[in-house]
Amino acid sequence: EIKEVPDQGVRVAFLPVGETRLELVQPTSEESGVARFLEKRGEGIHHICLKVRDIEAALKQLSKAGLKLIDEKPRIGIHGQKLAFVHPKSLCGVLLELYEEQEGGSYG
Repeated sequence: EIKEVPDQGVRVAFLPVGETRLELVQPTSEESGVARFLEKRGEGIHHICLKVRDIEAALKQLSKAGLKLIDEKPRIGIHGQKLAFVHPKSLCGVLLELYEEQEGGSYG
């Protein structure tokens, strides 16, 4: 499945790999965050995503532990799931995405 995400300037494809999904991201705009990432760091892993049961509780716990959050409140992703990012400066340069699947939804 390939989806355009115009507000983020990317095209994404989700590939199932066993119980995991691999997300491939292609910039469609030179101003997108992904395009800037590629320009600065080259091709490679952009972020890791973990499924959580309660994203609001997870964000509170991470903030309380001193991690810098990009999203203090979840936003809605392209599949209707709640998601939020933790700043890579808090995790040795790794951008972490958390997501909470909504009832009847799927991620990728």
